[in-house]
Amino acid sequence: MSKTTEKTAEFIDNAAFDASKAIEQVSAFTEKGVEQSKEVLAKFKAGSEETQKVLESTYKTAKTVSSDLSLKTIAVLRANADAAFSHFEALIAVKSPSEFVELQTAFVRSQVEQAVEQAKDFQAVTTKAVEDVSKPMKTAFEKAVKELRVA
Repeated sequence: MSKTTEKTAEFIDNAAFDASKAIEQVSAFTEKGVEQSKEVLAKFKAGSEETQKVLESTYKTAKTVSSDLSLKTIAVLRANADAAFSHFEALIAVKSPSEFVELQTAFVRSQVEQAVEQAKDFQAVTTKAVEDVSKPMKTAFEKAVKELRVA
């Protein structure tokens, strides 16, 4: 036998390799991997369920807000149409050019004032709508960031 072969044989004979311990170590490592995978899957599932709830809540809120905005728009359009028809009826009864100018000036002034008020109302309603729709997503995002900071 050559010198190298003798040294290799001696090394193998002296090695403290126990197959049963190796199997136990591999088993323990595998079990640990499986447990970690289960934990990650459970966290992913919980996160997915939470996201689904947030999206459903956001959709319901958006639907409600959209209906409210539509009703508000219809009310404004109805009020403006009623005012226009009333004005036209008044114009038909005009007897002089000065009365026409006076009536027209008053109508335009009231329409401008009304438009300003309607714009303020729409701004308030729209701002509230955006806040209501974004609130569930904002809350979920803040919760996720907080959980990431803890981890």
